[in-house]
Amino acid sequence: MTALLAERTSQPTRSPFAFWTVTAAIALALAASGTPSPLYVDYQARWHFSATTLTVVYALYAGGVVITLLFAGGLSDRIGRRPVLIGSVLGLLGSLVLFLLADNAVWLCVARLVQGLATGVFTGAASAALTDLHPRRDSRIAALVNSTSTSMGIAVGAVVSGALAQWAPWPLVTPYALLMVLGVVLLAVVVVKVPETVPHREKVRLLRPQRIGVPASMRGTFLIGCLGVLAAWSVGGLYLALGGSLAKELLHIDNHLVAGIVILSVQGVGGLSQLALTHLSGRDASVLGCVALITGMATVALSVFLTSAPLFLLGDVITGAGFGLAFMGGTRLVTQAAPAAQRGQVLASFFVVAYLAISVPVIGAGVVTTRIGLSATFYVFAAVMAVVALITLVSTKLTGREPRTSPPTR
Repeated sequence: MTALLAERTSQPTRSPFAFWTVTAAIALALAASGTPSPLYVDYQARWHFSATTLTVVYALYAGGVVITLLFAGGLSDRIGRRPVLIGSVLGLLGSLVLFLLADNAVWLCVARLVQGLATGVFTGAASAALTDLHPRRDSRIAALVNSTSTSMGIAVGAVVSGALAQWAPWPLVTPYALLMVLGVVLLAVVVVKVPETVPHREKVRLLRPQRIGVPASMRGTFLIGCLGVLAAWSVGGLYLALGGSLAKELLHIDNHLVAGIVILSVQGVGGLSQLALTHLSGRDASVLGCVALITGMATVALSVFLTSAPLFLLGDVITGAGFGLAFMGGTRLVTQAAPAAQRGQVLASFFVVAYLAISVPVIGAGVVTTRIGLSATFYVFAAVMAVVALITLVSTKLTGREPRTSPPTR
C-alpha cells in the first residue's frame, strides 16, 4: 500500500498548460525550420550557388535531424523529457545566431545542420512528452496535436518569414531575430511550467547509437505508417526546398510572400485538414490522404504543363490536404501502437524515416533540375510520389483493424 501511494505521488501532474506549452514549442521549432524557405531565392542570388547547392543546404537540416534521432532519439526515455527539451531549445536558439551571422553558403550549411541537430533531439522528446502530459494520456489526441502543430508551424514560419522579408527592414535578419525573442520566452515557460514525466532516469551513456527497429508486435503497423509519411513528407520537402523557385518560374512574381503562401497552401492546409477530419481513424486518414496526394500532384503537374497559376494553387491545396491526412494517419497508427515504455524510441525511428523522406528525394530533384529543368523535374517527381502514395493506399486497405492504443503507464 505504501509503495502504491509513493508511486502515485511520484507521478507528475498532467497539466493542460504544460501540454499546450510543449505544443507551442513544437510549432515554434518547426516554424524555425520553415523560416529559411522563402529566403532561399535571396541567398541564391546573393551568393550565386546552384539549385543542387540549394537542395543540399535544405537537406542538411534533415540530415542533422536524422543523426540525432539515431544517436539520441531515445535520450528522453533515459534521462527525462525536461533536460532534453531545454537543451534542444537552447541548441535551436544557437542555430538562429548562426543564421544571423552567415555571410556565405558554407555558413548557411552550418546553420541548417545545427538547426537539424537540435530539432532531432527535440522532436523525439516533445512527441513523447505530449502523450505523457495529456490529462487523459490520450495518444490519439496527442498524435493529432503533434502532426497539426508540425504542419502549421512550418506554414506559419514560412509565411511570416516571407512577409517580413518583403516589407520589413533587413530581410535576412528580422525573421530570425523575431524567432529568437519568441524562443527565449518559450524556453522560460518550459523551465518553469513543464514537469518531468519519466520517473526512472539513467545518468550514464547519454549518447549511444539508437537501433532502428520497433517492437515485433507493431512492425506491420510501423511499416504502413512509414509508407504514409514517405509519400507525404517527400512532397512537403519538395515544396519547402523548391516551392519558391517553382512559384517564381510559373507565376512570374518575384515576391517573398508568394513563396510563403505556396508553402502555406501545402503545410497550412495540411494542418487544417487534420483538424477538420480528426474523427477519422489512422487507417482512414491514410487512405484519404493518399487519394488526395495523387489527385493534387496530378493537378499541379497539369498546371505546370498549361502554365496556369490558378490550377497550380488549386493543386497545392489538394496536395496539402493529402499531406496533412497521410501524415496524421501514419503518426496516429504508430503512436497508438507504440508501447508506453518505448514510445520515445519508436517515435524517433518513425521520424528518422520522415526526415529521410523530406531530404533524400529533394536532393535528387535538385540534381535532376540542373540537367532537365525545373518543370520536367516536377513531372518526374510527381509521377514517382504518386506511385508511392498508391502503394501506401493499397497496403493500408489490405491491413486489418486499427491498432489498439497502448495502455497508459500507471
